[in-house]
Amino acid sequence: MTTGTKHTVTAFDDDMDEIRGLIAEMGARAETAVIAAMKALSGHDAELAATTRAEDKIIDNLETEVEKLVVRTIALRAPMADDLRELIAALKMSAVIERIGDYAKNIAKRVPQMDGKIPAAATEQLDRMGEIVVEMIRTAMDAYATRDVDLARAVTVRDDDVDQLNKDLFVDFVAYVVKNPKNATEVAHLLFTAKNLERIGDHTTTVAQMIYFTETGENLPDA
Repeated sequence: MTTGTKHTVTAFDDDMDEIRGLIAEMGARAETAVIAAMKALSGHDAELAATTRAEDKIIDNLETEVEKLVVRTIALRAPMADDLRELIAALKMSAVIERIGDYAKNIAKRVPQMDGKIPAAATEQLDRMGEIVVEMIRTAMDAYATRDVDLARAVTVRDDDVDQLNKDLFVDFVAYVVKNPKNATEVAHLLFTAKNLERIGDHTTTVAQMIYFTETGENLPDA
């Protein structure tokens, strides 16, 4: 191998390490944002909600950095085959993780609009949904870091639990509003929260599917 080729390979590896690091940071921040948004909701903590909303800009900026670096790497390094596939997946993955941050921000936005009187049953189910999607995000990012397709597959399985909880909550909320019509606005906020959590689960599943495709060149079965 010539010195020039070694230099190119080293430069590409450095670029990829930087991209992977940025995506790992995005994932960690998205996970933290979901945890904070749910904590703010359950504790009716307007200050924490405001902080969560403000910190979403950091995730947005990280996505921009990933996009610029991926485009630069493709232009300067002319990657082929597996390397190009990983770069394209990284570009798409960063956009999906940014959306997860947006959904967490949307949950936080509803906190100051609510009076804090959340039905106990709703709190328990919403908290459970939040715990599962946080677990999904963490597992997906572990799969990304370790290139573990089995972990990626496990993420998609957990999404079924989130979908079922969302359906159950919808039924429970409708029944609650029938008996407590004066709390309809509050319940509407909770329904939107559940929907945001369900979408976070969907987007995390998409991340897992991208990881699987990056490592195998194939779509995740039954995805």
